[in-house]
Amino acid sequence: MASHTIRVTLPDGTELELPRHATAAEAAKRIGPGLAKAALAAEVDGEIVDLTRPLEADCDLRILTERDSEALELLRHSAAHVLATAVRNRVPGAEIGFGPAIEDGFYYDFGVEEPFTPEDLEAFEEEVRRVIEADHPFERRRVTKEEARELFHDDPLKLERLEEFEDDEVITVYRDGPFLDLCRGPHVPSTGRVRNVKLLSAAGAYWRGDERRQMLQRIYGTAFFKEKELEEHLERLEEAKKRDHRVLGQELDLFAVDQRVGPGFILWRPHGSLIRNEIEEYEKELILRHGYEIVYTPHIMSERLFEISGHLENFGEDMFGAMDMKGVRYRAKPMNCPGHICIYQAAQRSHRELPIRYAEFGTVYRYERTGVLHGMLRVRGFTQDDAHVFCTEEQVPGEIEALLDLVDEMLQVFGYPYTLTVATRPEKALGSEEQWARAEHALKSVLEGRGIDYDVDEGGGAFYGPKLDFQLIDAIGRKWQGPTVQLDFNLPERFEIEYVGEDNERHRPVMLHRVLIGSMERFVGGLIEHYAGAFPLWLAPVQVRILPISEQWLEDAREFVQELRDLGIRAELKARETLSYRIRDGEVRKVPYMGVIGEREVEGGTVAVRRRGAGKKQEVMDREAFVERLLEEIRTRALG
Repeated sequence: MASHTIRVTLPDGTELELPRHATAAEAAKRIGPGLAKAALAAEVDGEIVDLTRPLEADCDLRILTERDSEALELLRHSAAHVLATAVRNRVPGAEIGFGPAIEDGFYYDFGVEEPFTPEDLEAFEEEVRRVIEADHPFERRRVTKEEARELFHDDPLKLERLEEFEDDEVITVYRDGPFLDLCRGPHVPSTGRVRNVKLLSAAGAYWRGDERRQMLQRIYGTAFFKEKELEEHLERLEEAKKRDHRVLGQELDLFAVDQRVGPGFILWRPHGSLIRNEIEEYEKELILRHGYEIVYTPHIMSERLFEISGHLENFGEDMFGAMDMKGVRYRAKPMNCPGHICIYQAAQRSHRELPIRYAEFGTVYRYERTGVLHGMLRVRGFTQDDAHVFCTEEQVPGEIEALLDLVDEMLQVFGYPYTLTVATRPEKALGSEEQWARAEHALKSVLEGRGIDYDVDEGGGAFYGPKLDFQLIDAIGRKWQGPTVQLDFNLPERFEIEYVGEDNERHRPVMLHRVLIGSMERFVGGLIEHYAGAFPLWLAPVQVRILPISEQWLEDAREFVQELRDLGIRAELKARETLSYRIRDGEVRKVPYMGVIGEREVEGGTVAVRRRGAGKKQEVMDREAFVERLLEEIRTRALG
């Protein structure tokens, strides 16, 4: 006969004896009134559940409060339901889509006839406050598929979602006051526990992310436990708006998009092209010093190549359609690796040649859905600083070590700190589990040997191998996708790549795929925001602006500009309009240095230097010393 009590083990090892079916909330009360008041949810045998869930058997129990790392996601998930309740109160006929917590907040999708306006958001936020004040409990209920159909009979979005459940699958719904939704939970105990909610914006979003489906209205919001944290977050968002690369990109003449060219394709304007060229030249110098060889491959290749590589099978939905030319199908390349493999296979290879390192600034094409395109950060055509290393398995640790050194050297130049993640085998993967285990072990061993901390992204690897992901941390603390290093046992097998070993037998090499900046478009877009458009001198499109006070000193200024240009310094002359206007315009254009020339400067061979960010402060310098400062700052790629 089953016992009427259960034994609950707390994190400190203490054991409680509770009636069977007691809730986590009752356990919190037993521990103490302070914890019971602060409790938000519970972790039972590793699963986070509502406080009201009955405890059915002996278990390990941890009570969650706002101090726990999992609590913020819990709060935001509940805040999303509060938002949906508020919208339904104001717009009873709104269809309900998805409403998850996301990295910095939450969103909810609604099917409505008209797009939401800023005035709508204000009204919804006011209603959110009312829902919170009402303190509705979050009530969980298990239902059958048939019961769920009846509950959501008037909401086609929910009915469609229900059809994806198996007939015997556990389905749960949550109610808070008048609002009911399909949801796995968990939630905080009641709407009154949700606080510091701010609705941020509304935007269109296709149902299920499919541009062939109906357009929904997505409301983004955020929530924090402390008001100060919300205020700080809103300040960061305001700073991010000022740094928006799409706005700065237009103001600084860096890039353009044109619907005649097509969405997701970037037109590099002259100033943006200068920045791009400086980055490419720097990286070429860097990788040649690190033992790479530069190669080039076509933009379009036979579809057969991508059948062999597995891209058609595993990546086909993200590729542009085939072009049929006299019965032969061609594709715009989504990756550079098949072309590099073909170069490797153009000659017989010996173990004495390995490792071979091929690098290419190769433009690739991937069909991103229209709804996710975003300036330079998410595009359909982009240039990767792609490289592939062919080596023996024994050489892999040394190559990973070298790649870590390479990445570290490069990111210091751009002023990016970073974190590291090891991404492991995904569900859809080529090769054996044993191969994957060896590859993952090789990556982790090198990091651990160097004492480098890393996170693990379970299932986040590429379909052909695990990878190291570097996340760049920008000037306002946001993370950007950066370099990646991928270890691949599979493409060498599929392409039957070989080298002749010391034993005069044929062997299979290992491939390392790596990018340093990744997509040039995304990297430059990120740099615009990282620097807020104020590029360090070596990258600035215009490095020096020379300003004669009047027409009388124009010829001397023109000669100085030419002297600077002869030394490779990007200098421009601005002689029209008033001096104050020209200075102000230079500040708006974020020119690193401006040099004012008048009678005193002409007679003394000097220049009155204004440095970006120094306000009205001027430093009168000997021109030769000024030039030496510029050249040294450019040579060392100083961040300024």
